[in-house]
Amino acid sequence: MSKNLTGKTVAVTGAASGIGLECARTFLREGADVVLIDRAGDRLDALCEELGKNAHALVIDLLDGAQVSSMMPKIEDLAGPLDIFHANAGAYVGGQIVDGNPDEWDLMLNLNINAAFRSIHAVLPNMIARGTGDIVVTSSVAGMVPVVLEPIYTASKHAVQAFVHTLRRQVAPNGIRVGSIAPGPVVTSLLDDWPKEKMEEALATGSLMQPDAVADAVLFMLTRPRTITIRDIVILPQSLDI
Repeated sequence: MSKNLTGKTVAVTGAASGIGLECARTFLREGADVVLIDRAGDRLDALCEELGKNAHALVIDLLDGAQVSSMMPKIEDLAGPLDIFHANAGAYVGGQIVDGNPDEWDLMLNLNINAAFRSIHAVLPNMIARGTGDIVVTSSVAGMVPVVLEPIYTASKHAVQAFVHTLRRQVAPNGIRVGSIAPGPVVTSLLDDWPKEKMEEALATGSLMQPDAVADAVLFMLTRPRTITIRDIVILPQSLDI
């Protein structure tokens, strides 16, 4: 292992499971100190005990604006000046608009858009002051191509893409790189109700992928020379025809 992130401090939201957890594992293997941010305190404590001394738990409810806005000093108290921030937390709602529940839409939109934007706002001033940093946002292929069966989710990820690329231009002069990782369907807790046979078939036929594939792509983004910005990576299961 090359330990490409030795000496770096990384914070990951939505780190108690799925893509966030796999990215945290990858960053730790690469030598970073990692702050795992999630609202699931007991789960975070157990994970950090398993992951070792360079893993730090920070319990934040990302739907509580005050908690999010005040999280940067807590990150730095746990692990030092922040080099990399991965705004990963998100939720999913699909289905026909006519059958949808607007209250569920509001929760998802608040997490996918408002919480992501606010969390980046919270960490950005310190990165600007240091003149360096990386921000990665977990988007989706739905942010690139409208997915007919998931219009509200698609709209949220199009908003993420617009934010990523306008922010990227704003802060590039400050030495900060901003990019998005845009995966297709991934094994996460959202699929916990799938039968085991269905999951295995989807993985075998290339219509679903494991979160470690996404983590590898994020690591690629972060380990390019500082003169290189990877603005987006779209990563798809082989058989997904988009």
